[in-house]
Amino acid sequence: MRLLNVLLLAASVSSLAGQEKFVVQLFHDEDKSSLTLTDLKFPSARRGVAVGFLTEKGGRVRGTAVVTSDAGQHWSYVPTKEIGTSLFFLNETAGWMVTQAGIWFTDEGGRSWRRILKREGLHRVYFIDAERGWALGGPKLLLATRDGGKTWKKVPEADKPRTDASTTSYNAIGFGTPKVGLIAGWSRPMRRNRLLPSWADTKPERQREWPSTLIVLQTRDGGESWTSSLASVFGSATQVRFARDGRLVVLLEFDDYFEWPSELLKIDPRTGKSATVFRDRKSAITDVELVEQGPAYAVGFEPPGKLAHSPIPGKLKVLRSNDLEHWAGIPVDYRALASRAFVAAPGPQDVWIATDTGMILKLQSPPPIH
Repeated sequence: MRLLNVLLLAASVSSLAGQEKFVVQLFHDEDKSSLTLTDLKFPSARRGVAVGFLTEKGGRVRGTAVVTSDAGQHWSYVPTKEIGTSLFFLNETAGWMVTQAGIWFTDEGGRSWRRILKREGLHRVYFIDAERGWALGGPKLLLATRDGGKTWKKVPEADKPRTDASTTSYNAIGFGTPKVGLIAGWSRPMRRNRLLPSWADTKPERQREWPSTLIVLQTRDGGESWTSSLASVFGSATQVRFARDGRLVVLLEFDDYFEWPSELLKIDPRTGKSATVFRDRKSAITDVELVEQGPAYAVGFEPPGKLAHSPIPGKLKVLRSNDLEHWAGIPVDYRALASRAFVAAPGPQDVWIATDTGMILKLQSPPPIH
């Protein structure tokens, strides 16, 4: 493990007078390699882990984790044998990393990893305590463990929705309490005779977003049983955030041509009723976070063209809301570009963002006026 040579710009790039701003804490700016980050977690204000991969000259790709234990003052590379695609941390030390080939576990805050499950098709894991957790993905895949990941069993309720297993995936999970939780997935029809991806089509409106089936699994007994419901929607559910204060938000993203690139839904966990709380043509949201007893943060980028998802990154965008109705933008470093961004917020003022372009930024507040 070697110490990452980072650019700490907090001293040279200060907040605007009287205004908060996201400033760069880590910027992988090396001629011989590029860093792509795929997820970020801060289980506490001081300890954070991001995962992704390094692409070196010649095309060699190496999995890596980027770790801090002092609130971003120093960062270290930790090589990973497989490329991490998502993270979940139960506390400062215990965490799980999903890769394309399985699940890895750390009890050292991301500084070492060991494989606990070899399985393709997984997207996320979630644990409500050190023993009980779930792994979800596709096709139509939901696994449960009661022994910290030593053994896994299929959850039979995941097979009950009447959708084509080959096009069905579970991708997002959240718990408001140890008893009350929700899993979101989707089933999308296959587009046949597609010759070009939407972003490469000179007339992307010819490839409008098709409706998909939203699948929701709910539990009120800590995962002992699940009930399922289906709804026809546009977009795919890619994130669920469930706060202990009762707030529940689901992120929908649209891959093809649509009126807006993403949408945030607020759901009443008691009645199941949903309402749109944010959508904007100039904001492609890729992650959302609910601070306990605090604000909500939505992060993404400004689409550079008619379609949000293309090889061209856009300007990083950060929004905050205290009521899930009114959203205000927060300034970010002008160099921050992204095609995907991830947010972690262990506290109202401890807010971090990672981009797939190799940056990690932190919310910096202006100094108090005496």
